[in-house]
Amino acid sequence: MKTATVNQLKKELNYRSEDELLELCLRLSKFKKENKELLTYLLFEADNEEQYIEKVKQETANQFEEINTGNYYWIRKSVRKILKNIKKHIRYSLKPETEIELLVYFCIQLKDFTPSISKDKSLKNIQDRQLAFIKNKLNALHEDLQYDFRMLMENEGFSIL
Repeated sequence: MKTATVNQLKKELNYRSEDELLELCLRLSKFKKENKELLTYLLFEADNEEQYIEKVKQETANQFEEINTGNYYWIRKSVRKILKNIKKHIRYSLKPETEIELLVYFCIQLKDFTPSISKDKSLKNIQDRQLAFIKNKLNALHEDLQYDFRMLMENEGFSIL
């Protein structure tokens, strides 16, 4: 079965009644956890972005505390999982400020992690890629926000000039 395009879905949804749309949304939320998470963000958390960012930061901090530090294999695996989770939350928000703030927080947590990531090339590469990504995204922001994020990064010891 061929999946309809987003444009086709949009046109079809225009013809549906409010009750039918409600039923479709509820049915969609039953299938994938991500659908339910996105709907939760849109309905309850999109109005207060700062609170949403703090929740994601707290979740990230908890995940960093739970990392098995037995060897670098488990650390790499856990760090990639944390980054994947952060990227998922960024996709829900679609705001560049949120994206940069969460990625900066991730890099700070990774820098402060014990044992040091400088001893593992893969972990260092993950951090370097995120810093390069942040640098590219910063240029699209308003100058005041760019300055604020650059100062935060410099205070944490990152140079992204």
